[in-house]
Amino acid sequence: MAIVKNKKFLNGAHVPHHKNTNDSQTLPLPVPERVTILMLQHMGAVCEPLVKKGDSVFVGQKIGESSEKMSVPVHASCSGTVQDIISYTTPQGISCPAVVIDTDKLQTMDPSIHKPEIQSKEEFIAALRESGLVGLGGAGFPTFMKLNYPHPEKIQQLVINAAECEPYITADYRECLESTENIVRGIQAIRKYFPVEVFIGVESNKPKAIEVLDQATRTLDRVTVVELKSLYPQGAEKSIVYATTGKVIPQGSLPADCGVLVMNISSVGFIGKYLEDGIPLINKRLTVDGDCVTHPANLLVPIGTSIQDVLDYCQVPQDYVKVLMGGPMMGIAVSDTALPVVKNNNALTVFSEKGAKLPPETACIRCGRCISICPIHLMPAKLEKAYDNRNTELLQELCVDLCINCGCCSYICPARRHLAQKNQLAKSLLKQRQVKERKTNE
Repeated sequence: MAIVKNKKFLNGAHVPHHKNTNDSQTLPLPVPERVTILMLQHMGAVCEPLVKKGDSVFVGQKIGESSEKMSVPVHASCSGTVQDIISYTTPQGISCPAVVIDTDKLQTMDPSIHKPEIQSKEEFIAALRESGLVGLGGAGFPTFMKLNYPHPEKIQQLVINAAECEPYITADYRECLESTENIVRGIQAIRKYFPVEVFIGVESNKPKAIEVLDQATRTLDRVTVVELKSLYPQGAEKSIVYATTGKVIPQGSLPADCGVLVMNISSVGFIGKYLEDGIPLINKRLTVDGDCVTHPANLLVPIGTSIQDVLDYCQVPQDYVKVLMGGPMMGIAVSDTALPVVKNNNALTVFSEKGAKLPPETACIRCGRCISICPIHLMPAKLEKAYDNRNTELLQELCVDLCINCGCCSYICPARRHLAQKNQLAKSLLKQRQVKERKTNE
């Protein structure tokens, strides 16, 4: 099917692209001396280690599992010896076990790994769970659960997110160019059990990806490549669903409730690869870039590799002042570069003192720019005032829980107010009140 240029879009910001690694082919990071593999790499329950100190492990061996429904297993990314089982605190403040492996550099594959044999939808979903796949472009929601929606008859469309609208990041772009066959196989595998119409959303600043995907899917029925307006945050779930299908996801609803599944392009590509070789999710493509990175690159990194090992490989000078997991708009600041890479990392963005310096806040001038740019049509200035006054009733009335943390309001604000940060604090404050009320009513 031909490329569709879509004119439907929510509000957003015209951010600098800085796609310095567009033409940087993905390179494998050399096997590190040690990996620290967290037992929480996904949204949901923490896994329990299946190995103990002193055990030998293979590449792809399952080393963490949980009996909880909302969980996926964790696998070893390197072969070697378990040096220790430690307690680790994630950037989100959650404590979990971590398996520390001293690598042997041999990368010996687990002999039990084989191409999965699938004869039914149930076996397909079970295989995805065993693969350890989570959403590779967002919060790490287990993919098998997304495809195990309780009302599959409602699902009519699959939106594949290849927008990659964050500055600097090109990991998904390289997936489009380097793993095109895997993406097609992934689409075909999903459609074997879910007869959906497929939309692949790509921003207009990636013409090569649009062309490659269009050529690869032209023989597939009901698959459309949608050229999206280059506007941040086109990759946000609600934005891309509206831009590709025209559907609006109401407050409190999931895309699936509206008949739409949303998946990241790298997740779909992984499905295509896993069904061919049976190797679980053990590596992650990362874009390493920023204003002080000597050698920006796209790297295939073993999960559990320390951020510092990645920075050292890219020869990042020691005078950097800020490292983000992700891009400059939605990335999480890293307080310790010993932190390991996890499944849903897609970039490390590194800034010098000049690049990281934030201008001072000044008083709000009531210009309304934050309101006009918000893709969800919130009122960030009013939300800031409600949070400062700890007015949870007003925060709820103003729908702060709809904020997608895109950062557009802070980006556009001429007074440099920390509006996006206040929104996240406000959501936490509102959640605390709701938990307290629930306990009171029990």
